[in-house]
Amino acid sequence: MVVSHQSKPLLEEALAARSLRQRLIASNISNIDTPFYKSKDIDFETSLIKKANELYGKKTLKPLEMANTNEMHLEGTSQDSNRGGTIYLRDGHLARNDGNTVDLDVETTEMSKNAIMIDALTQSLKKHSAIFRSVIDASSKI
Repeated sequence: MVVSHQSKPLLEEALAARSLRQRLIASNISNIDTPFYKSKDIDFETSLIKKANELYGKKTLKPLEMANTNEMHLEGTSQDSNRGGTIYLRDGHLARNDGNTVDLDVETTEMSKNAIMIDALTQSLKKHSAIFRSVIDASSKI
């Protein structure tokens, strides 16, 4: 995979998000015996799509305005405040008798998949820096 100069920020953001996901999964595993703990995950794909659109000049959709029909309603937040992804509770897992929803098999599987993605992103960044290093070396020989 050849990495362009323009895609390096996207790779860096993806790596930061994957790192955050790894810590979140580790937190789930460490709370496997905590009563009423709900397993968490992160949705960072949306923020990566937004970053890619920003980098490559694609027009984004107009944001949906929230209607405020009562002065007691809270103000909405902008989607820019979700930089890095949105943390959510994972659905679809049965809670044990103590209310905990952490499933060790799911967490270890997700951690392994995430580690592979971190490795792929790291390798891409290494290749990116090696390409620029070779260009600098070649230009110094001229």
